[in-house]
Amino acid sequence: MRVLALGIGPLVWFAALLVRHLGVETAGFTVAERARFDAEPFAAPGQLAAYARQPELVTAGYALFALASILLCATVIVFAREIGGRLAFAGGAVLVASLFARLYFSGIDLTAFVLVDRMGLDRAASFVMESYVDLSYGLWRVPVAASAGSIVGAVLLAIGGWRAGKLGVVPCFLLLSFGWVFMGVLKEATLITVLHGGVAAVVLFGWWTVGGRSLAWPARERR
Repeated sequence: MRVLALGIGPLVWFAALLVRHLGVETAGFTVAERARFDAEPFAAPGQLAAYARQPELVTAGYALFALASILLCATVIVFAREIGGRLAFAGGAVLVASLFARLYFSGIDLTAFVLVDRMGLDRAASFVMESYVDLSYGLWRVPVAASAGSIVGAVLLAIGGWRAGKLGVVPCFLLLSFGWVFMGVLKEATLITVLHGGVAAVVLFGWWTVGGRSLAWPARERR
């Protein structure tokens, strides 16, 4: 069960980021369209346009992202438990809370896609962008507040692992990179995101699974 908890979530997470990236890259946007989307303050218009052209692939990427958010709860809990200590416990708790926030954002993403199907791309994009801030903040700003746990949790886990002598410099860097993946509605998964978020997670948790619950490399003694 330990291997499954630590292994499946990161693999699905990597697949989700990769498919989300491919959904946009294979949408066949012209140079002018890409320039227009790049000029937008948010990635939402480009994501909705990609969905209009590649609904199956884009939906698959977002669905895998929601699934990964669920599976990573087990990954983070096991990881934090094996690091041990109050900092790791706190870091794991707020990081899991950020995964709950991702599920909220996934619901908004799906709603936006349904609007494209029902209203057409232009009207749906206009409505989403006019309501973007309210949709992103959520009820009483609970989701957007919880989303901060992705970065805060990764920092606390890294500090806890370092102080416990169980994480070295490279694993701490991978953990922070994993926690720094975008949060919010209709965000873009760039190739850099796939590498620093997806690959980092697979390497970190895979390494931890086979590393004897300690990645303090280079080796150091706990003070």
